[in-house]
Amino acid sequence: MKKLLFLILVGLLPASCSSSPAPTQPALIESPAPTATLQTPPQPIPATETFTPIPTFTSTPYPMYFTEEFDADLAAWDFFQTGGVNLPTARLENSLLRIDIASPHTWYYAIHAAHDYSNVTVSAKVDGSPAGSLGLVCFYNEEEGWYEFNIASDGTYNALFGQWLAEGIAQYIPLAGDPASTLAPGGLNYEISLTCQKDALFVSINGNTIRRVDVARYGLVAGKIGIAAASFEQIPMSAVFDWVRVSEK
Repeated sequence: MKKLLFLILVGLLPASCSSSPAPTQPALIESPAPTATLQTPPQPIPATETFTPIPTFTSTPYPMYFTEEFDADLAAWDFFQTGGVNLPTARLENSLLRIDIASPHTWYYAIHAAHDYSNVTVSAKVDGSPAGSLGLVCFYNEEEGWYEFNIASDGTYNALFGQWLAEGIAQYIPLAGDPASTLAPGGLNYEISLTCQKDALFVSINGNTIRRVDVARYGLVAGKIGIAAASFEQIPMSAVFDWVRVSEK
């Protein structure tokens, strides 16, 4: 089910570029206790404005572990937006999922609704315009929260804990974020991966694990997987997902 939601981002600032090399070993991140600083949500879309709905197709059963190649079926994916004043568009194009975002500071998600997972790895081959971010989601639960891993066009990455505060209001708590030697400022043509366990996340770029993140304090143990795309100040932003793979860790 598609729905329009608004975002409140808590304590999330782009990481500054650094000349220091990335760590040779994955580092354990102890996340500081969050402090909630709520911001005014963006203006809602006028009630008279209408948008073309995302196409859906005949649903087919999904195995627990699979590779989604976006050939013909979006029925298992639930799309939703937070932030921004215009609804992004998502469509299948030449066996790709293409997402176009026309307004700044807009976040767009697709959650795969078929299964809940624990101890799971979700990977994707992605490409995007040089103004925004692309990411993966795991352990998504509307009531308890979710984990998220994003790469950005400024050459940085972040890991987040997201949680709904109320209908249409979410907060994000930064878990980790730095420049990465495997990311170059500009386009977003990478293979990314997020492994989620009960107490830890492992984030990877092009097959290299760049960080282990301790998430024991947040208490998520299972949930759905998903993908994410976001625009920054510069628009339009276009994101392409070639495939999404769900596998045992």
